[in-house]
Amino acid sequence: MKPMTEAHFAILRRHMVEVIALQADLMSEEIGKASLGERILDAMRRVRRHLFVPPELAAVAYHDTPLPIGFDKTVSQPFICALMTDLLDPQPHEAVLEVGTGLGYQAAILAELARQVWTIEVVEEFASHAEARLSQLGCGNVGVRVGDGTRGWTAHAPFDKILVTAATEVPPTALLDQLAPSGRMVLPLGPEEIQQLTVIDKADDGRIRTRSVIPVRFGTLETVV
Repeated sequence: MKPMTEAHFAILRRHMVEVIALQADLMSEEIGKASLGERILDAMRRVRRHLFVPPELAAVAYHDTPLPIGFDKTVSQPFICALMTDLLDPQPHEAVLEVGTGLGYQAAILAELARQVWTIEVVEEFASHAEARLSQLGCGNVGVRVGDGTRGWTAHAPFDKILVTAATEVPPTALLDQLAPSGRMVLPLGPEEIQQLTVIDKADDGRIRTRSVIPVRFGTLETVV
């Protein structure tokens, strides 16, 4: 069998977005809307997910499933990636913090939608790979560093939006502090066996409002002592 080309991957990517749209329609009661935003779906059509997974998994990169990327970590299934991004609702003028870079796929999606993306990864090998790949693809509005994501990135705070791609039982205090007034955070909350994808909105006066969306299953957010 001959190797897949970018044209083949583009067809699979379009099909992936169609499946995401179908999933959103089927789960409309749970997520509170019948479809995800077109800006989000356009970004999912543009970003080449097969470049953000191990090369041996490129052929299945557009299946609606999480994929292993090493160190007992995965890249989230496309539907969950799209849903979290839609719930976050990043705008072209906003600065976004991502906690949990992985190999950089979610950061690449966010880079299509926000003015600036700052992303933190605890695994040095992941951060190095993501930074190189994002730079190669011309994502000049993404900054990557290695560190403890629970501490945020003080030098660039406050952030309009914060996306956390690993689960924690309570929202990290530092991230709440670094979230701007009128800002929003999206993250999985709860222990490993009972997690809820959660939206946290911060009012102008600093009050916090929390909304659970759907049950999810993520790895645990790691901290560095």
